[in-house]
Amino acid sequence: MATIANGTKNARALGAFNTKADLYCIEISRPDVGPTDVAIDVSYCGMCHSDCHACNGDWGLDFWPIAPGHEISGVVSAVGTDVKRFKVGDKVGVGCMVESCRSCDLCKEGLEQHCPNMIQTYGSQFPAGRGENFKGAEGHHTNGGYSTAITVNEHFVFPIPEGMDMKYAGVLLCAGITTFSPLNRHILQKGGGKGKTVAIVGFGGLGQMAVKLAQAMEVDSVTILSRSDKKRADADKLGCKYVVYSNEDEVKDAARTFDVVLDTVSAPHDVATLVSTLKVGGSYVLLGAVGKPFEVSAFAFCSTVTQLRVSLIGGVPETQEMLDFCAKHNIVPEYRMIDAKKANAQFQALMDGTAKADRCVIDMSTLKNMDVVESPPGTVDASAQ
Repeated sequence: MATIANGTKNARALGAFNTKADLYCIEISRPDVGPTDVAIDVSYCGMCHSDCHACNGDWGLDFWPIAPGHEISGVVSAVGTDVKRFKVGDKVGVGCMVESCRSCDLCKEGLEQHCPNMIQTYGSQFPAGRGENFKGAEGHHTNGGYSTAITVNEHFVFPIPEGMDMKYAGVLLCAGITTFSPLNRHILQKGGGKGKTVAIVGFGGLGQMAVKLAQAMEVDSVTILSRSDKKRADADKLGCKYVVYSNEDEVKDAARTFDVVLDTVSAPHDVATLVSTLKVGGSYVLLGAVGKPFEVSAFAFCSTVTQLRVSLIGGVPETQEMLDFCAKHNIVPEYRMIDAKKANAQFQALMDGTAKADRCVIDMSTLKNMDVVESPPGTVDASAQ
């Protein structure tokens, strides 16, 4: 979300100062609301693997300090004069994007995530011409939901459905829409789940979300494809089958089994082996934001006429559709609340692959208990010399 480069510090955040990606409590400046903006006091923010990629150099970002986070839920604290959909006190969420041109064909079709001028919730340079209240943010990078307050155009704010707990609602705005969108295209829009089988590569936050959505779509079965056996018990709890893809015999037994494979892994891995598990004409969908190139042989796709696809979150209309679907089917992600002081340890666990399958959600109210840091420990303040 927009951040005023040299404004009065009016919000706390968890941010990284460099690619070591250690998180510290920092202070930032959020803009006041303009006519079509909504100001939000952030209550909770989920921790996504993309947050790590943005901070550790995988995506080549060079904006410091940067506060990640795009699984946001909170309470409206102020609205602009022209805002019609929200009022102070409403429970709302914000996901992976906070701006687009809203005039191109893609935006008009509800595919704002593909707009050439789409602005991500963190790590994008904020554009000019978005209103006087955003003048100080122009050209400065956006900072995300690991913070106590945000200001966003109402177009990119979502009402949290009645009965949905704010603690997990934000998780749906990244992990939920990222997995719902390809399942929507390949399952719901193709006659529903009956008679179809789905596999999920990786069993972290995206993986467990994909399982619950696919099951709600009434597919015949869901199978986890994982590199090791350590999450088999977690899969059993959700009623999934389990294949260790580093085991040649297990992969061979799963050959030509699945209609759709959603690959949620965000590091280079052996896609060619996994493609063999698809039925003829099946679809292999990459969801993990792999920052480095990895090899995929065309030969692996030839024998089954497999489609290799990539999916990027979803537009505003589909995101609302996802929220309504989750509310209707009572889909709740596997999550646990953590104090802001424990966020850095979880961040490191996400990066080194030791994080558990459930999603960690930061209680942003606990940021007030942390000391503010103006520069990473061990650095020298040049102004003091």
